[in-house]
Amino acid sequence: MNFKKLLGYEGKNVVITGSASGMSKSATEMLIAAGANVYAIDKNDIDLPVTKSFKADLSDKNEIDEVIKELPDTIDALFLCHGIAGFPGKELLVQKVNFLSQKYMTEKLLDRISEHGSVTFISSVGGFGWEQVYEKCVELINLPSWEDSINWYENHPDDIKSSYVFAKQCLESYVTYKCMAPEFINKRIRINAINPGDTITGLTDDFNKSTSPTGDSKEGEEMINNIFLKSWNGYAAKPEDMGYPLVLIGSDMFSYMSGQLIYIDHGLTSNWKSGALLSKNSKSIEEISKDNN
Repeated sequence: MNFKKLLGYEGKNVVITGSASGMSKSATEMLIAAGANVYAIDKNDIDLPVTKSFKADLSDKNEIDEVIKELPDTIDALFLCHGIAGFPGKELLVQKVNFLSQKYMTEKLLDRISEHGSVTFISSVGGFGWEQVYEKCVELINLPSWEDSINWYENHPDDIKSSYVFAKQCLESYVTYKCMAPEFINKRIRINAINPGDTITGLTDDFNKSTSPTGDSKEGEEMINNIFLKSWNGYAAKPEDMGYPLVLIGSDMFSYMSGQLIYIDHGLTSNWKSGALLSKNSKSIEEISKDNN
């Protein structure tokens, strides 16, 4: 049995963002090993032997448009993996990077994605409880343009004050809302997301600082440990623990799976859900965070 053939990436065109570091870098390495033609995009330099790399600020619509012009006419798999941590005062930037740019790129490139192609996102356990804000997210998802979305954000400051959380909740809502939309299903394009738990990456210190009310990295690290690891005496994941499953989900091996949010967190969110079912009290990630700190 040939593993490359099972994956189905050999000689195929794959576009991936965030390849300079972390989970996406691990995924990019696996895609190269699988024989894909990899077109990689990041704000930082990419030190991998990809087919072509692009340096772009993905919070900037104009820079995204310039990159899109250079991408191949046929794309077999699209991986949107870029993201930043949330900080007070940067709520709009976080929405642009962590959701709007990903929605925009997906919809701009959809016509180029081949029959039975795939779109796979890196979301987060931080989007847990997305169902509670689904209507708000769908309202935003249905806006036709980048500019309309920016206007929506500016007129809904209370909705985006959770910053990182709301962006990830929108991304997860997008997957569930769009999986049977005509523009996806008519070409049998699959759309899924992984929701990583606590993972050590280049953003770890930013997440620690953004979690602490005072911006203290050590305090934030302890708070994250209390939320994600303490209850099961657990450990943080490595980038490849997320990057490798990401590549598998976008591959031919998962050719019948779409509309799924795959939590890769050693069972933590399943435990939260079981507790909520027993207590009949469903909670968001923010409420769970308060309970554990």
